[in-house]
Amino acid sequence: MAEDDTEKTEDPSQKKLDQALEQGDVVKSQEVNTWFMLAASTLALMSFSGSLSHGLSTTMRGLIANSYSIAVDGHALVELFRKIMVEVGGACAMSFLVFVIAAVAGNMLQHRLVWSTEGLMPKFSKISPMAGFKRMFGTQAWVNFGKGLIKLVLIGTVLSMLMWPRRTEMESLISTDPVVLLPYTRSLSLSMFGYVVAIMAVIAAADYLFMYMTWMQRQRMSLQELKEEYKQSEGDPIVKGKIRQLRQQRARQRMMQDVPKASVIITNPTHYAIALQYDQGMGAPICVAKGMDNIALKIREIAGKHDIPIMENPPLARALHATVDVGQEIPPDHYKAVAEIIGIVMKLRRGRR
Repeated sequence: MAEDDTEKTEDPSQKKLDQALEQGDVVKSQEVNTWFMLAASTLALMSFSGSLSHGLSTTMRGLIANSYSIAVDGHALVELFRKIMVEVGGACAMSFLVFVIAAVAGNMLQHRLVWSTEGLMPKFSKISPMAGFKRMFGTQAWVNFGKGLIKLVLIGTVLSMLMWPRRTEMESLISTDPVVLLPYTRSLSLSMFGYVVAIMAVIAAADYLFMYMTWMQRQRMSLQELKEEYKQSEGDPIVKGKIRQLRQQRARQRMMQDVPKASVIITNPTHYAIALQYDQGMGAPICVAKGMDNIALKIREIAGKHDIPIMENPPLARALHATVDVGQEIPPDHYKAVAEIIGIVMKLRRGRR
């Protein structure tokens, strides 16, 4: 049974992939973005937690120590909140910057930046109850549910294995001095983040591979689509054939116009005809026209009208037709044979004179 041209069985072309990118249809795994944000949180906790806590504690100590003298009426209250926001923002600025860089990197790692309004265009499928039902209970929804369940089981299992041996220590934290509690909490949080980041790295890699395969499957093309794209990019084969035929005809007409310039015509005698031009001062004879069968006959007719000598030499005619193009000098291998023929032609001309 012949393959249906409407079945999308062919790999997408580069043009199809570029069009998908322009329309905002790109490979995107949310798990990769999640991994980058978790990694950024871990980095911020390791690098900036000390300076962040010191800056915030200094601000809070000052507020508490001077609370009795702080004015909170009218404009003073607004100014107080402004100062607090500036202090908190300054202390958290580096952490926010790390999060922003992680969010951008998570997207740029998967695809280059895309500016497209295609996703903002109103579509009936976005408000269609049937389309909404398919999104809720379709294949992609079940895949997302499975991914969430796997993440829950893996991360829950690993964290349980991490926390269970420390259950006695954590029970005693109720009566622990806060000075000791904060470093312990920081160390435990770093351990938890480290395990979670490691697990999410595997999940993100697997999810990106799955999303890439799904995206490529969605971009596949049918044979008919490939044919239409080829016509658009390369042109209709019928039109291209006609253009090629017109070019050949024009080139043949120009070639025939140069036949009267020839010094001699070398023939097969009926299948090949090579028109060579040689004048004093030329390095080597030049082929001004060549052809087979009907074209060869036409070259001989024009040569007869302009009294150009026609010399029969089948081996040389075949060799020149195969090795020299119109407008080029003959190859050095044929200098001797052609020189003998041109010498004969010159003797004939002198005899006529």
